[in-house]
Amino acid sequence: MKKSNKPLTTFERLMQDPTRKKEFDIGYEQFLMSEFLIEAMEENNITVRKLAQRAGVSSTIIQNIRSGKSKNISLNTLNPILSVLKYRIKFEKMAS
Repeated sequence: MKKSNKPLTTFERLMQDPTRKKEFDIGYEQFLMSEFLIEAMEENNITVRKLAQRAGVSSTIIQNIRSGKSKNISLNTLNPILSVLKYRIKFEKMAS
């Protein structure tokens, strides 16, 4: 692969540090989950309280996911939430 003479951006330099990259990846996953949940709730016109009630989880859990505070969401928690929102988890093998 040919090397470019173009200087690295600040972000590219930071992502070369494995610790910073890992922290970024975790934060980005939380952000994506938060954004997905907010959008899916708007799409389904459902409140936090109603979603929590229908999914059988506490409204605090929903709020924590929406705000990006939840770091470890179990499948037992996530699956009923997604089901109420008419989504499902799909496992897909990644290319090698």
